[in-house]
Amino acid sequence: MRGIFPRLWLFVGVVASFAVCARAQDQSSLFHWVDFHSEKDRPFVVWVERAMETEKWTAIREIGVEYDAALVVTTDRAGPDAPPANDTFRLWSVNLTNHARIPLLKGVNLRWLGWMQMRESAPREWAVIYDDCRECAATTYFTTLAYDEKQHAFLPRWLRGEQTVPLWTATAQQGVNLTQVYAVLTDLDGLEVMGAWSHFDYGKEKDPEDYVYRYDVDPISGLERALLVSGKDADALKQRLCAAQGESENREQGQDSALCQAMLHAKPERKPVTSPPANNKGRSAPPGSRPKPK
Repeated sequence: MRGIFPRLWLFVGVVASFAVCARAQDQSSLFHWVDFHSEKDRPFVVWVERAMETEKWTAIREIGVEYDAALVVTTDRAGPDAPPANDTFRLWSVNLTNHARIPLLKGVNLRWLGWMQMRESAPREWAVIYDDCRECAATTYFTTLAYDEKQHAFLPRWLRGEQTVPLWTATAQQGVNLTQVYAVLTDLDGLEVMGAWSHFDYGKEKDPEDYVYRYDVDPISGLERALLVSGKDADALKQRLCAAQGESENREQGQDSALCQAMLHAKPERKPVTSPPANNKGRSAPPGSRPKPK
């Protein structure tokens, strides 16, 4: 054990100098997932284990390193005889210079959507979705994880209390037919957004209701936005959501719904022609009428 601490102090110095000089480099080449079997990555594992030793967890599943912060996934098992499928996860940001740790998210069924380019000329961000419970009427949440230079930590966007923004819910009011669609979309400027549409059909009780959201980042402030879209903009976003075909099934859902299929295959409405024929010239007469004598 005594041989580890000199290596850790050397490791801290390397991380600090690396964080200073690496800002101008491509962010995707800076982030890497730690290989638990690699001797090169062993200092990261030791550092994270020491930072997390007072927390409750069963296993450290993933460690992702960028600059001087580690994105850490721990799992917790209810008991030694509990099945692994019932594990819960917690996402942390661990500082690689002072052992500070920040709890970010918790839930079940964590799925990684890959990188998303949220701002022009800014580092890409890891996107994830996860559920709040298992074997229940779960809600699926979405967020991206951005490195914050001021706090030297990964932070989730759209955080509301302990959760982020909901994309999908298995709970619907009795008598209401709920259709949901979401997808990661790419705008013309190459930036990516998350779009979500919830359609509530009340049958004969009242008119249906639509809630169309666009989750993106303000280009000036860099702060996340949750925009409720309406009118023609909402119609255009619905069309894009239904037509979405991404690289991963986790990046979109609901495109096979009857609502989307009806929208995609709807025939354009034919408007009646009310103008007279071009060769009319005002000499037409009703059918059966006799021409006037000259």
